[in-house]
Amino acid sequence: MGFSNWYNRTLNRIWGFVEDRTSMKKWALRPQPEFTFKPSYWTGAFVVNAFLYQVVSGALLLLYYQPSTAPTLTACGQPVGAYSAAPAAWCSTYYILHSVPMGSLLLTSHLYGAYAMIFLMFVHFFRGYYLGVYKAPREFSWMVGTLLMILTLGMGFTGYLLPYTQLSYNATNVGIVLALRLPTIGPLLGPFILADGTAQGLLSRMFDAHVLLIPLGLAALLYAHIALFESHGIAPPATSDPTQRRRYNEKEDKSHVPFMPHIFWYITKWGLLYVGLLLGIAALWPWSLPTYVGNLAAAGVVTEPDWYFLWLFKFVDFQYVTPVLAIGVTTVLILYFLFLPYLDRSKRTHPRDRPFFIWLATSFLEFFVLMTVWGGETPGVQIAPMLVAETLGPLFLVTGIAVALFYWRYRRNYLKRLAARGTPFLGVYALPTAAPAAPVGASEVKSSE
Repeated sequence: MGFSNWYNRTLNRIWGFVEDRTSMKKWALRPQPEFTFKPSYWTGAFVVNAFLYQVVSGALLLLYYQPSTAPTLTACGQPVGAYSAAPAAWCSTYYILHSVPMGSLLLTSHLYGAYAMIFLMFVHFFRGYYLGVYKAPREFSWMVGTLLMILTLGMGFTGYLLPYTQLSYNATNVGIVLALRLPTIGPLLGPFILADGTAQGLLSRMFDAHVLLIPLGLAALLYAHIALFESHGIAPPATSDPTQRRRYNEKEDKSHVPFMPHIFWYITKWGLLYVGLLLGIAALWPWSLPTYVGNLAAAGVVTEPDWYFLWLFKFVDFQYVTPVLAIGVTTVLILYFLFLPYLDRSKRTHPRDRPFFIWLATSFLEFFVLMTVWGGETPGVQIAPMLVAETLGPLFLVTGIAVALFYWRYRRNYLKRLAARGTPFLGVYALPTAAPAAPVGASEVKSSE
């Protein structure tokens, strides 16, 4: 403890000098409460760290990648004739993997980094859902975050085609067919996605979207998301008190830990750990490049997307589920999550006070995981309606019963506590009017546990 206190005091003095000379305090992010120094409070920062690594590694890959379907006779580092007339996009990917110093590590970490970013994004999104961070005054922040999630999935979709393998080409075509089924938007997207209808036009559009258009949209939405975060501050712990304040005032901010340098170094620590783990995994399990588009050996390749779209591809395998129906259900899900702050109007944020919405989220997560595994095990195999009902019905039913039992137990204990205090029950979404609103801060941690 002695060394820790000395280190913190020294760091504060050094940084105080830097702030005085640079006025950095005026543009640093706002301070945060001490109880937020837990990984669960910074899942959004983890997504940003993953995004930054994708930007850096992607920029390095651009030095070697050629977005062209034109055949090349360079044999891609193999004996002449072994890979003759392979597309330049595939050959440049092969060159990165086999000829560029540490190219395999770079490309593999970029691919695994995309998977990690999407996974962390899901963790951040559903953490916010379960803890009710979308409630007032953070409705717009939630909606911007939902749009960020959609664009991140778009980054994964457009990047999947760039190595120009037969597997990615088939999966991209199926995805485009589904995208064109979107009501109203689909026909408008067609000319922008398909270009002149050639394979080169499609690859060029996917490349432009992946390296320019979607990153610009992500950057703009990320700026808006951070600006809204700065406006409201970090969401306090979930609580059953509907009168609890949901933001910190200026006086409370002054007592919090400053962003620079404490929070900055805290996030940097986790960011470096993420990069180290990512590079280690990429080194141990390097990616193997599948065969290129047009290779006769690829005739038996099974169409299969990356894991985050497997659930949708398997959904289309259900008998009587057409692409139009699948994309319609997906659209409804997107609209539900986007406008969730205006659907869940209760003022309580604790999961135990929102049984219906918790059941919906849990059921969707179970459906997503089950369909992802199902799609990976039996891609392209049609599923009969009876098997769907026998598999999904009990799952959703058991989830509903479990949520209902937990809510019933909590409600019974809650009424007992009110009776013990001699206060009246004013309804499931109200507390006694005599109870004062507790201040936002570390004291709320106890109410969320």
